[in-house]
Amino acid sequence: MTDTRLTSLAQSLPSTVPFVAPERMEELRGARFEARLGANELSFGPSPKALAAMSESLSGIWKYGEPENRDLRIAIAAHLGIAPEEVTVGEGIDGLLGNLVRLYVGPGDAVVTSAGSYPTFNYHVAGFGGVLHTVPYKGVHEDPEALIAKAKEVGAKLLYLSNPNNPMASVHSAETVQAMIEAVPEGCLMILDEAYTEFAPESSRPALDTSDKRVIRFRTFSKAYGMAGARIGYGIAHRDIATAFDKIRNHFGVNRVAQVGALAALTDQDYLMQTVARVAEGRAELARIAQSNGLTPLPSATNFVTMDCGRDGDYARALVKALDAHGVFVRMPGVAPLDRCIRVSVGLPEEIAVFAERLPLALADLG
Repeated sequence: MTDTRLTSLAQSLPSTVPFVAPERMEELRGARFEARLGANELSFGPSPKALAAMSESLSGIWKYGEPENRDLRIAIAAHLGIAPEEVTVGEGIDGLLGNLVRLYVGPGDAVVTSAGSYPTFNYHVAGFGGVLHTVPYKGVHEDPEALIAKAKEVGAKLLYLSNPNNPMASVHSAETVQAMIEAVPEGCLMILDEAYTEFAPESSRPALDTSDKRVIRFRTFSKAYGMAGARIGYGIAHRDIATAFDKIRNHFGVNRVAQVGALAALTDQDYLMQTVARVAEGRAELARIAQSNGLTPLPSATNFVTMDCGRDGDYARALVKALDAHGVFVRMPGVAPLDRCIRVSVGLPEEIAVFAERLPLALADLG
């Protein structure tokens, strides 16, 4: 029975979690996964410098984290060549998206995204009563022109684009993204989710312009920096936008261990470059495995490879389930026609070897 003390909006929403944790899946299947390749985590782990800094900081865990995230914001700003007031730090991009929607979206406000793009954004829009309008992908890419047209049509408050894209691993050029920014209609803010940007070519990143109030860019320490469990990311925007987060954010939401780890990781760019190179090698191996098993690997600018199964969503779902039975955790896009694919994260070489061994077995199970 619904608790009638809830707001009418909360009463209308399902009690759901957008993602089922692999640990819960292991509990349900009664065994551990031998290859954890579904959550786009970095199983190489973070920089040894970050691990050492976090370990050393544990004795101070009795203290609250610094509520302004000042040291980290200063370091990020220096790294990017912008002002600290143009950086906001939060509990991963997920937390930042929630705060952004809270800042800009009220009940009935229009929001535009792509059908099948990152679902957590949609979860936040629903949670604040926004009305989500979607446009289809154009092939394996989000469609900038269609997104802009829809934003104009519905009077969108927010417009979301991920570049590189999750779940398709595709990427637009900096010129394409910049043209989209310049076309953002009056009264709308474009969200440029760059969670995977470190894996992508520099030519995919428009120049940073924090004087432009039409866009906010989100980046994270969860992917290339290998700190998904620490839950820490940041936004880059005009200072009026970045400082507005202080109106509503959880000021102690980022714990001090995460702050210390992110700061240390940022200073170890050599390790980051090594990681990017290892991921590129892993992507190439995953692409080879896909091709040798009759699947089509899509070009990837991320730490995962999306593989077109050449059939429909039911077949791809059956393949995910078969891989699960063989001890391999992968995921897939949730919306047709993208759901013809499976999505496989780059893992440790031994995990990729398990995938290479078990994929043909899973495919054989499907007949």
